[in-house]
Amino acid sequence: MEILKLHSTEKPPMHLLILADPSRELVEEYINRGECFVAELEEQIIGVYVLLPTRPGTMELVNLAVAEKQHGKGIGRKLVTHAIQHARAQGYKTIEIGTGNSSIGQLALYQKCGFRINGIDRDFFIKHYKEEIFENGIQCRDMIRLSLDL
Repeated sequence: MEILKLHSTEKPPMHLLILADPSRELVEEYINRGECFVAELEEQIIGVYVLLPTRPGTMELVNLAVAEKQHGKGIGRKLVTHAIQHARAQGYKTIEIGTGNSSIGQLALYQKCGFRINGIDRDFFIKHYKEEIFENGIQCRDMIRLSLDL
């Protein structure tokens, strides 16, 4: 597997980005402001993440997705690790990530990668998404914010 940065002329894998964020409008808005990286295996894109500078010294991992057939193979962890290393190499001091309260697997992954919970945006997904989101039998309502000092 190889992780590569997409050039501005290359189309991002929207089918994967939508897995992590069902709002196509929001994805299209932040994809143009951030850096998009893809994981390729045998010339197939199997994962993606987007890093977005948010404040001086801070980057946010705003989207992370792995093709469903590739789940459970450590690809998500490799993408998170790559994002951390990239942000650090760019001189950023903090990397942040947000995920839904119902995203149990993602919350576990991020904490295993060293992120710590530092806040909750109550009703974030109710206010910013038109459709209700359910995961793991739980309504996704709140954004759990995590960060890692680099």
